[in-house]
Amino acid sequence: MKQIIALGGGGFSMEPENPLLDTYILSQSSKSNPQVCFVPTASGDSENYINRFYQFFQNQECQPSHLSLFKPPTKDLESFILEKDIIYVGGGNTKNLLALWKEWGLDSILRKAWEQGVILAGISAGSICWFEEGVTDSFGGGLEPLDCLGFLKGSNCPHYDGESDRRPTYQQLVASQKIKQGLAADDGVAIHFINQEIKKIVSSRPNAKAYQVFFEGKVIEKELETVYLAFN
Repeated sequence: MKQIIALGGGGFSMEPENPLLDTYILSQSSKSNPQVCFVPTASGDSENYINRFYQFFQNQECQPSHLSLFKPPTKDLESFILEKDIIYVGGGNTKNLLALWKEWGLDSILRKAWEQGVILAGISAGSICWFEEGVTDSFGGGLEPLDCLGFLKGSNCPHYDGESDRRPTYQQLVASQKIKQGLAADDGVAIHFINQEIKKIVSSRPNAKAYQVFFEGKVIEKELETVYLAFN
């Protein structure tokens, strides 16, 4: 079973007092004490970001670790990744993330991990990267489309309600066919895929939603059923 959990925003880095999304990710592993590996490439391996990961996950029933490409723990990255149960990719610059992953062969390793049942999760850049395309501010000077890994079909736009220009820019890009139609997620929302299908959409915030955005003569934004985890 191939699983990806794509967060539009939230989790330990944005909502340190709200554990709902992160505990949901942990609960999807069949292991009682899963190995969770944080990949902070998009932030340039920010020490503060890594520390915040450990501050949360060291207090959960799991075995936390992280993968730095600036200070790699081993030459054998494939074995390091494939022994994990959950890979959690942080936010930051998606273009740089993809370039470094390709240089290190991590893109191919992560596809192999996904196909072998390792759960892939991520926020913002760590959400966009799994799709064919994403909306990113990686280039500076505004939001633009970016070709990504293509594990999941279509495009992805995180922070849909969290940044004022996200919604109009994504809709404009879809309307002009500069980006494939796809899925947008508010901050606090996670879209859980099994294979290519959405299993469930969950939220750590009561009013946060996910949307299907497509073009049929005009842009259509379809709100998708989202489960607020506090009531689940």
